[in-house]
Amino acid sequence: MIGVLSYLVFFATMASILAIAVLGLNLQWGNTGLFNGGVAAFFGMGAYVTLILGGLPQPDRLGGFALPYLLALLGGGAGAGLLAWVVGRCTLHLRHDYLAIATFGIAITFENVARNASWLTGGAQGLRGFEKPLQDTFGAGLSYNAGFLAFVLCVLALVYLFLERLVASPFGRLLRGIREDETAARSLGKAPARIRLTAFVTGAVILGLSGGLFATFYGFVSPQDVLPILTFQIWAMLIVGGSGNNLGAIIGTVLVWAAWTLSGWALSRFAPLDMQLYTGSIQYILIGSVIVAMLFWRPQGLFPERLLISRPARSRGTTSGQTGSTDT
Repeated sequence: MIGVLSYLVFFATMASILAIAVLGLNLQWGNTGLFNGGVAAFFGMGAYVTLILGGLPQPDRLGGFALPYLLALLGGGAGAGLLAWVVGRCTLHLRHDYLAIATFGIAITFENVARNASWLTGGAQGLRGFEKPLQDTFGAGLSYNAGFLAFVLCVLALVYLFLERLVASPFGRLLRGIREDETAARSLGKAPARIRLTAFVTGAVILGLSGGLFATFYGFVSPQDVLPILTFQIWAMLIVGGSGNNLGAIIGTVLVWAAWTLSGWALSRFAPLDMQLYTGSIQYILIGSVIVAMLFWRPQGLFPERLLISRPARSRGTTSGQTGSTDT
């Protein structure tokens, strides 16, 4: 029973961490129409910076500043935001497929830097961080894991509420206006380039926070954690849940993460031994199949975006089902 409970806590923690990343992507794509193909780079930037700022000193390696955990986590988000600002200044004049290719190239570049810059990232051996932050508060063992899950859920709730308020605000309506017709927004005196950059950086900060929580949970990060498959995983979660819908993004994350873990368990338990060598490749095929199937079957996702359409006010003296009008 304890083993089942421990796994459920692990599953919920990872699903919550990934849901935060999907919410960040949803701001960029679902609300602003920015095709970010470099999700893994911003996620990884948050993970590495968090461990560099909060980890203990290690020989022949930059970092180990041993900052308080919350400060290191915020630093990871800020690092991802800074990377997004630099990338955005160079690439956001591109559109659609070109932007996707450029940002995907950023993800490939980041992985190669993480794999080869041993003095900074630990290279292929990875980077170890602090030993169970907040352990004095949560205790050890299952109680620690449950306490950390509660902390992650609090972060997820704060990010969700922040994005819900943002989407419902005039700025959120402006994002959707730029997404639908940038020329019309510019004709109204808006600055689409500046607004797109703001949304891109904000979404990257959220992705960086998710990466910092991921690195904290494992106490370790390596180039294997920022492979391009991570980008496709997070995109699949958003596509399944429904872009433009924050609640749908969270539900899509849980569903895809459940399918990912269940498929791994099923392959390791029931597949022939020679096929188990290709478990990772089969799971990659599964992610691609999910994306293609959803785009054919329900491209808007399970929970499509809900647009609030204001109804015209009734004038006095109009009958039911009629709206008042003023002749000019």
